[in-house]
Amino acid sequence: IWDLDQRGIPGGMVATTAFEQAAKAQSVALNFDPAIVYVPHPIQDRTDDEIKVIARDALAPVMEMISASM
Repeated sequence: IWDLDQRGIPGGMVATTAFEQAAKAQSVALNFDPAIVYVPHPIQDRTDDEIKVIARDALAPVMEMISASM
């Protein structure tokens, strides 16, 4: 995301909650506040129906993140 932002291309990412602390630490280290939507961890071993619920629940925050970047 940082590279895209540096080129004037807004970006964002989706990550599981297991990576939240690491993303915050990296953000501080780079002095960069990326747009991130966190979803429940883990993703693997989820059923198709569980993944659909996670995706449905993440849709509004992802759309908001994309809209904020425009």
